[in-house]
Amino acid sequence: MPGTNLTREEARIRAASLEVESYRVELDLTYSETEFMSKTTLRFRSRDDSTFADLVGASVPDIVLNGTQLDPVAVYRDSRIELSGLQAENELVVTATLPYSRTGEGLHRFVDPADDRVYLYTQFEVPDARRVFTTFEQPDLKATFEFQVTAPDHWQVVSNTSTPEPESVRSGVAVWRFDPTQRISTYITALIAGEYDVWHDTYAGDYGEVPLRLFARRSLAEYFDTDDIFTVTKQGFGFFEQQFQMGYPFAGTYDQAFVPEYNMGAMENAGAVTYRDEYIFRSRQTESAYESRSNTILHEMAHMWFGDLVTMRWWDDLWLNESFAEWASHDANVKATRFTEAWTGFANARKAWAYRQDQLPSTHPIAADNYDLEAVEVNFDGITYAKGASALRQLVAWVGEKEFVAGLRTYFERHAYGNSELSDLLSALEESSGRELGPWVAEWLQASGVNTLRASFEADDEGRFTSFAVDQSAHPDFPTLRRHRVGVGLYDRTDRGLERRDSVEIDIAGASTPVDALVGVRRPDLVLLNDGDLTYAKIRLDERSLATVVNGIADFTESLPRALCWGAAWDMTRDAEMSASAFVTLVLGGIATETDLTAVGTLLNQARTAVTLYSAPDHRDDVADRWERGVRKLLDSAEAGSDHQLAFARAYAGATRSPEAIAYLRGLLDGSVAPAGLTVDADLRWSLVSGLARTGAYGDAEIDAELTRDNTISGQEHAAGARTQRPDAAAKRAAWDAAVVRDDVPNETQRSIAASFQVAGQESVLEPYVERYLEMAETAWEAKGTQLATIALVYLFPRAIPSADRLSRVDEWLASTAANPAAKRLVGEGRDDMARALRAQERDARG
Repeated sequence: MPGTNLTREEARIRAASLEVESYRVELDLTYSETEFMSKTTLRFRSRDDSTFADLVGASVPDIVLNGTQLDPVAVYRDSRIELSGLQAENELVVTATLPYSRTGEGLHRFVDPADDRVYLYTQFEVPDARRVFTTFEQPDLKATFEFQVTAPDHWQVVSNTSTPEPESVRSGVAVWRFDPTQRISTYITALIAGEYDVWHDTYAGDYGEVPLRLFARRSLAEYFDTDDIFTVTKQGFGFFEQQFQMGYPFAGTYDQAFVPEYNMGAMENAGAVTYRDEYIFRSRQTESAYESRSNTILHEMAHMWFGDLVTMRWWDDLWLNESFAEWASHDANVKATRFTEAWTGFANARKAWAYRQDQLPSTHPIAADNYDLEAVEVNFDGITYAKGASALRQLVAWVGEKEFVAGLRTYFERHAYGNSELSDLLSALEESSGRELGPWVAEWLQASGVNTLRASFEADDEGRFTSFAVDQSAHPDFPTLRRHRVGVGLYDRTDRGLERRDSVEIDIAGASTPVDALVGVRRPDLVLLNDGDLTYAKIRLDERSLATVVNGIADFTESLPRALCWGAAWDMTRDAEMSASAFVTLVLGGIATETDLTAVGTLLNQARTAVTLYSAPDHRDDVADRWERGVRKLLDSAEAGSDHQLAFARAYAGATRSPEAIAYLRGLLDGSVAPAGLTVDADLRWSLVSGLARTGAYGDAEIDAELTRDNTISGQEHAAGARTQRPDAAAKRAAWDAAVVRDDVPNETQRSIAASFQVAGQESVLEPYVERYLEMAETAWEAKGTQLATIALVYLFPRAIPSADRLSRVDEWLASTAANPAAKRLVGEGRDDMARALRAQERDARG
């Protein structure tokens, strides 16, 4: 039985049969606090006698096809409505009661504990519009959508077209009748409703004015820096309209709603973008948080053209949708906003995500084989986003930026409001550039794995290169050697610091590519491959270059080459070519002067992983003590009020283990310790509370007291995570019950609990959960659904307690399980992390 799954072949057959004209969706949000009424009138043409529609979660729907009442017991099963006796022109009317979601899928309902106000929003990607109305749930069956929403008359109600004036229905209740949309896919339709506050502005560009609105919960209104968000929004519109030579493609307002308990970062619903409301910063943040938010705003805006205006035919091209938005948002951030070093942030964080994903056993080509919806769900990963964006950046370098943008303009004009495939984009790019892109597609999009680049050279007695080549290798399981456009940077130590003397840009291919232009050139202190970060590849540093980095990474005069060296060092640590202890030394020596705050946050997390998981057990205590002391020194010496000071304070909470550090955290919380410039606000307080809970210094009473200070949904989530981190068997039992057994825990609270469960150093209380995890994994996908199962399978894997015996037990499970392939994939990824940690520990033991 298909359940809620849908195969690519089923979608192909249905698309060949149907032409969908329109949906009229009538929703009554006053029905009850647990359910809503949904009536769908769906008009479509059919070339065949039968097909099926999609509807999830209805009990006994009323179904009328072409005026004939259908028996729901006979035709509605397994989340599908079987339709037969179809005519050339058809009308399907389905009325049903459906449940509100607490998992962030479908129509999510949230009551704010701060003031009891009610907030609703939809989240439909990939296949969840069918949880709110009856659909043909696939991206290539576009139609117009006309929403009519009955709700309390004091609510804000938002959909994909401009919000109409509400019409009174009865006392306290009104109906909003939205104009039909342009032709769009089901997954980018949207409804946002509730007691939201709203802010207004206008973007005035070359293609006319666009009304702008922002929405947020009342309890967050005082923190909402709307001016900054409106500014980035206007900058984005100006950049993209000029770049694409096409105005914003959806009539009416451009609405952006910041919503609670959101599973994703954001979603590109046409004209009604939703964001997780953690992007409203109620406490002080480092500049990297603002850069990340700007990037997300621009990412979703790019989708208005690439994804919403022109939409993939099937989810095989999910990568293209997301990779393009990832590339475009960083490009816009650099060229249109104050975040001119955004590509450095990309190198420091996003590419690290991609490199990790690409070295897992579940790696896949950028253009993945998404044969059904379950395959799609697990491919929202670092390959789909960051590796794909890196490949597009390489493609831009390959064909030329001017030619790339010209091809995009042709593509948008040719396929507006329709569906396309990768071949359509490639045709447009080949026309604009004159390049034949078939070989590039085969190497970059259809082959898995990441290449490693090394400089191979010899020098004479005067230190001049007598030969120079770039060597390329690949994992034996994924042997593709790609063509790369790369820079080779030569860096010297000078009075000004470590700066580039010269850079040579070349095309490389195969196992070795000579670089004749460097023969006779004096050898520098550092040879940096992929200078400028044009390609996607791991780079290795020769012995002299590595020594230059270890002894002076802080001396770079530019941020991007430093980011590449940080990345190379972390890759070498993960690959057991550099000891975890040495990486910790490198971070402690160079992070104080790192200018990219994205790098600061990333490096602190990486170093913590090196300490807790990659260091050799025999001297882990020494490394952990050195890390704690080092972070405290960084904190004490940071400029008062600086972003570094805040980042180091958070890191110190995570590094705390000694009585002295515990006393310091207590002092920060009670005010007896007050470093100049450090504001101990709500979010930092929870970091400190969590650090104390992890050590066992704080228990339920102290966590309860902090929750009393901050009884918001954010406070509740932080408190749940802090309780989970305690090194206490009872705390772990309660957390496991909440994350795995109970079905009444909201999605983001479950995420906080699950993400806090595995704590290094808590082996005795975590050991019983190895078998429980594997037992849960057998049926999690079917029992819990995509979202909650993913949270449980990813976060509860016993990564924090790697051992050869546990690795062997996981291998036994993988070899014998009958679990859903998606669940097996996620367990396999955890297994790879455990094996990598063990290899890194062996390397660290050698010194």
